[in-house]
Amino acid sequence: MIAFITPPANRVIFSLFGIDIMWYGVLIAVGIFLGVFVGGKMAERFGVSEDDFSSMMIWAIVAAIIGARLYYVLFSLDYYLAHPAQIINIREGGLAIHGGILAAVLVAYLYARKKKLPFLNLADAAMPGLALGQSIGRWGNFFNQEAYGGPTDLPWGMWINGTTVHPTFLYESIVTFALFVFLWWYGKNKRKHPGELMAIYGIVYGTARFFIEGLRTDSLYFFHLRIAQLVSLVFVILGIAGLILLRRKPVEPERKRKKTKRTK
Repeated sequence: MIAFITPPANRVIFSLFGIDIMWYGVLIAVGIFLGVFVGGKMAERFGVSEDDFSSMMIWAIVAAIIGARLYYVLFSLDYYLAHPAQIINIREGGLAIHGGILAAVLVAYLYARKKKLPFLNLADAAMPGLALGQSIGRWGNFFNQEAYGGPTDLPWGMWINGTTVHPTFLYESIVTFALFVFLWWYGKNKRKHPGELMAIYGIVYGTARFFIEGLRTDSLYFFHLRIAQLVSLVFVILGIAGLILLRRKPVEPERKRKKTKRTK
């Protein structure tokens, strides 16, 4: 077979004043920017101003980057204890999305409490943008030639080191883009309770990541268990439980909900 997905040999877009600008960093930055933009638009539908949402996201993004790196380092501790200077070197990759999500949610919750903002509305507003940002950011793994799976004979395989492998970055990119589209539609047309989008995100992404992770060859492990699969199961369980609890709540009258949406 002929694999049509072939990563470029050069991970650098261009150099500026002697500093290499990497595809990985640029794609993550683009994903973050578009995610915040989409989230701001959704926030207004849920009674949160774009300014309040953007202010929260500044803190959440910083927390996400730190959390994603710490998560990766902690579960690769033997390597980083031997090479401590590499701990802050994220240009080569090494950001775990689960760690970023967990850190961002925690900081967003603390920020919402401090500013007396509705956390579940903030979280719901962020979910479509988070999925979109993930979809774009995953292509950074393509340019870094990482986050791929084992050998495959499928026609969409990716050519890595003389072997055709599962392009697991692509699988996750497709799933998260579809999730973005669904969450955007659901948030505009079907959402009845604050927190629904966050629960749906947890169920869908957790399920997809569980199976995709099973194909990968670079998973982080804890006692021979894939950490990402364990965390994904937690996402699914919490998402299902949250959705069940939310659906048991009475729906606000339409007039009241519309009034809340206009609140700035």
